[in-house]
Amino acid sequence: MRVPDGFRWGVATAAYQIEGAAAEDGRGPSVWDTFSHTPGRVRDGHTGDVACDHYHRWPEDVALMRDLGVDSYRFSIAWPRVQPAGSGPVNAKGLDFYDRLVDGLLAAGIAPAATLYHWDLPQPLEDTGGWLERDTAYRFAEFSYLAAERLADRVDMWITLNEPVVVTAYGYAFGVHAPGRALMLDALPTAHHQLLAHGLAVHALRSKNARKVGLTNHYSPAWAASPDDQPAADAFDAFMNRLFTDPVLTGRYPDIMDGAAYVRSEDLSVIAAPIDFLGVNYYQPTRLATPSEGPLPFDMVDVTEYPTTGMGWPIVPDAFLSLLRTLHSRYDLPPIYITENGCSFPDEIGPDGVVDDSARIDFLDAHIKAMQTAIDEGIDIRGYYTWSLLDNFEWSEGYHPRFGLVHVDYETQKRTPKKSFSWYRDLIASTRKPTESQ
Repeated sequence: MRVPDGFRWGVATAAYQIEGAAAEDGRGPSVWDTFSHTPGRVRDGHTGDVACDHYHRWPEDVALMRDLGVDSYRFSIAWPRVQPAGSGPVNAKGLDFYDRLVDGLLAAGIAPAATLYHWDLPQPLEDTGGWLERDTAYRFAEFSYLAAERLADRVDMWITLNEPVVVTAYGYAFGVHAPGRALMLDALPTAHHQLLAHGLAVHALRSKNARKVGLTNHYSPAWAASPDDQPAADAFDAFMNRLFTDPVLTGRYPDIMDGAAYVRSEDLSVIAAPIDFLGVNYYQPTRLATPSEGPLPFDMVDVTEYPTTGMGWPIVPDAFLSLLRTLHSRYDLPPIYITENGCSFPDEIGPDGVVDDSARIDFLDAHIKAMQTAIDEGIDIRGYYTWSLLDNFEWSEGYHPRFGLVHVDYETQKRTPKKSFSWYRDLIASTRKPTESQ
């Protein structure tokens, strides 16, 4: 690997997926607490009540990261742990937890990268409309200010939102994620209100002298099933890849938002507040066809000619490279961080105590090589965070998918580093200059 000076290798997690302690120390309920406790919503009735018990076991997890040799750890701050009602008084014990975590990371030589919203909206805000309501954007800005007030002196990177397109699509349009609303195209106001929240949060973070501030989006290259299906692919591209990037980087929405009454004239200047970096999450491409019926302008078609992960997602490293090239040509980009890239497989501990996840090693190796090509072509990529440090609660799929470099036995909470953990550690070490070696 030939990475630029200062390049950051990292791992990523999210609060609801690993923390547990769902009702401890004043934490309030989130939409995911409500959703996962609703029968039929999450596979096998799994919840994040305990998850990986990171809330209590974080020193062990920081020690794992120190052994891994990462430069940075991307985690999320649970809004309902800091503001249980989504507004009003701060829960001091909630912020105290992140204080301890940040200090522990710094003591281990690991730069904290905090995500402020990784899908765990406080339930009281959802009860009053959630992201369908403009006021939620202002409540998020308040939360961002409170988090930065406590932590901005030590947190190196701030990510306002994680994958807002997934919240709009899965949470409000299709109903397969929390809060479980199936509004289809009527979910579009949630896109604008999340983007407004991002812009307001950028201002709040900068008011507390936050160092680097950015946004993380989920991207998926749009493949037309045939030449006749190109309009469907273009429509998907506008929704998936441009809706949450165009207004931030260009100050304009794609046509999908033309005439939206909830977009006020002053909003786009707020949304387009300058950012220091763009977070890019990539997992797979999507194939599109002209819709046969229904309100959407595209149908998603299975990509079958490639090997797949345990989730059935096609493994296409070339599509990752294509995405990076498209972003580079489409926008005047700030620096890029790959804030998520990874895969799930049905990993098991063998009789010898080893988790042989060679398929994950192959996946990561191929995608990191694709990133290397992009860097060599002059695309300004400053870091790579694999998803994820730990096996964890994987949203509506519960604990079945395993994305981690570290295997978690959910009954005992025992952590077992997989073969990919050692591989990633060796890769990171190989990129160090001699003076940086431990």
